Amino acid sequence: MQNTSTPAYRIPEPVARVLGHLPRYPGSVLFVTGLNLVLARHLHPDTLHMLEGRSLRIHVADAGLRFDYTWRNGAFRAARHDVAEPDLTFRANAWDFHCLLQRREDPDTLFFSRRLVIEGDTELGLMVKNTLDSIDMAVFQPRAVLRDVARTLGQRLMPRARAAQASAGIGGGVEIR
Repeated sequence: MQNTSTPAYRIPEPVARVLGHLPRYPGSVLFVTGLNLVLARHLHPDTLHMLEGRSLRIHVADAGLRFDYTWRNGAFRAARHDVAEPDLTFRANAWDFHCLLQRREDPDTLFFSRRLVIEGDTELGLMVKNTLDSIDMAVFQPRAVLRDVARTLGQRLMPRARAAQASAGIGGGVEIR
């Protein structure tokens, strides 16, 4: 991983004020939809077992955004952590999260330079960080994401299409694939 020479971008303050007033829950729903479509299938079952029922938060500090979620019953779920603090929070600016995802910055470098703050359960935080470090970032490339989304949608829609065909008496031995 290389340290990027591009100066860190910050969300402009007027934009951050607007974003910070948006309700958290709808954003968390969108966030977990992305996690389920792109990330969940690449996580090891042991990791998912350790995440079961744990409350997590991604806090994009310069944008004033917080995404609260949990892993429960085989999927990431949006959550509301308004009453108690989540088990684990990752906080950084948007640019630093971008650099992490692009592997332009090492999470340890960001952590020790205080650009990435990890709060809460230390063991859980280390497990999540190591898990994300081990994932091949090629799965986040647009082509791979679109392929995975198409595959997921196909798996969900095909049984419905077959059932609709059968109930309409269509198909005459022709199988949809």
